[in-house]
Amino acid sequence: MSEYKGIKGFSIQSLSADPADPNIGQVWYNSSSGSLKLTSATTTGTWATGGNLATARYHMAGAGTQTEALAAGGYDGVVKNLTEEYNGTSWSPSGNIATSRYTLAGAGTQTAAVIFGGSTPAFTGATEEYNGSTWSPSNSLNTARGSLAGAGTQTAALAFGGNVPGGKSAATEEYDGNSWATSPGSLNTARSALGGGGLQTAALGFGGSISGVSQIITEEYDGSTWTSVNSLNTGRQDIRGGVTNPNSAVAFGGFSTAATGATEEYDGTSWTNSTSMATARLAPGGTGTQAAALVFGGYTGTVYTNVTEEYTGSGALQTKTITVS
Repeated sequence: MSEYKGIKGFSIQSLSADPADPNIGQVWYNSSSGSLKLTSATTTGTWATGGNLATARYHMAGAGTQTEALAAGGYDGVVKNLTEEYNGTSWSPSGNIATSRYTLAGAGTQTAAVIFGGSTPAFTGATEEYNGSTWSPSNSLNTARGSLAGAGTQTAALAFGGNVPGGKSAATEEYDGNSWATSPGSLNTARSALGGGGLQTAALGFGGSISGVSQIITEEYDGSTWTSVNSLNTGRQDIRGGVTNPNSAVAFGGFSTAATGATEEYDGTSWTNSTSMATARLAPGGTGTQAAALVFGGYTGTVYTNVTEEYTGSGALQTKTITVS
């Protein structure tokens, strides 16, 4: 009878604990649990329930990762100055933002974030930086606006699109950790309530609203120019996402003809439908990557929600126990 060593050329390792960074197809015996295990990749994205926000609200800024996230500002009938931090399990209150607002955007990490723009309810260009506990005002956007999108880091952020007095903005601004400079590259299609993310030099903008109509538009930014690319499958406004760069993104939630939980993954060429969120909602907070995204809060169409969901994207590694039945 053929043995595994003879077929593959090596024996199955016996380990006291699962390896920290296994490869796809790797097989091992866990001597502590007495089980045979392997690493495979997910074939489709899935959502799982996370810890609830302390305060249900929508139109807040999000930053950070799935396990170290930040939620700032928002609205629940009252404009909020709240900040909450997520540790992968639960949310905890932190220092309040200086300018209460909603429809703002954010970028960066849980300990080094920046928020900008929004509505107080008047449009504002206010910018604030977060150090992990407190917020400090910085120089304002050149164009005050709400329902804009953001990308990047605290010292290299990007702001684009949004509502301005009298219409929609296509303006793009770049932040250097101190001040904002208007980029020569404006969005090809001015719109508000769009999703976005990525880096200051490699960003993605998707969806949005023009005259109240939900959009499927997607554009990629290379640090100077926006390029129109393949569209979303479902047009949405007040949409959010997890974006690493224009080659790896997930878009979720928003409003089409009603609040939706629709989720799509982007591979740099096209959008593919994935598993919908359990709670359909518009204007939630969102952050993370295609492999590990986070959605929190939002409006279901009837109530403000505090529900948090965690996304594991397709192609993510997972450890499985081999059983015989």
